Amino acid sequence: MSTLPLFVKYLIVAFVSMVPIIELRGAIPIAVSMGLDIRLYYPIAIIFNMLPVPVIYLFARRVLEWGKDKKIIGGFFTWCLEKGEKGGKKLKETAGQTGTFIALLIFVGIPIPGTGAWTGTLAASFLNIGFKTSIIAVMLGVILAGIIMSLGSTIVKVLGWAGLFAIIALIIAIVVITAIIKKKKKSKEIPVNGDMSRTETFSELEEEKKEESL
Repeated sequence: MSTLPLFVKYLIVAFVSMVPIIELRGAIPIAVSMGLDIRLYYPIAIIFNMLPVPVIYLFARRVLEWGKDKKIIGGFFTWCLEKGEKGGKKLKETAGQTGTFIALLIFVGIPIPGTGAWTGTLAASFLNIGFKTSIIAVMLGVILAGIIMSLGSTIVKVLGWAGLFAIIALIIAIVVITAIIKKKKKSKEIPVNGDMSRTETFSELEEEKKEESL
């Protein structure tokens, strides 16, 4: 790619930023590997990653629902719907503690598999989150993902394999810690009066007992 004209390199960054799943998190490492200027590739990646977002929110779910039963495209469209539903479930779980806006921002902003602007926007449409709220949260998430990927790509470029392994180890540690926290939270929940649909933590039950004793 070193022989390509400069404007072609930036076009590659712009195009990759719009591709589902890959998005900005794949475009920025490419930009860094080509030695492009962060003052140009960073805003280009953000802008082109955001371009499909309003269309996804307004039309993607309808198109996917329409095409899920079609012979040729049905399998892929069903996969996209399932991905959106899974993203919606993740958002619901996170929103319980942080609120919908922050949950969506984090979902888009942390560059791990299964997240991103496409999935986040589709999940927001499944949960009927407002258009304006979704767009702003996704945009801030894309900006955050851009910062993380720019720093990570620069570290890998400077430190080589050692930097890559360090970043992978950090991501794994974050995922493991998050899973442990969620597991502990679930283990502290017990059914209320035998009703499994209603649960309370031990601390909440202790507070209720104190109030009853008073």
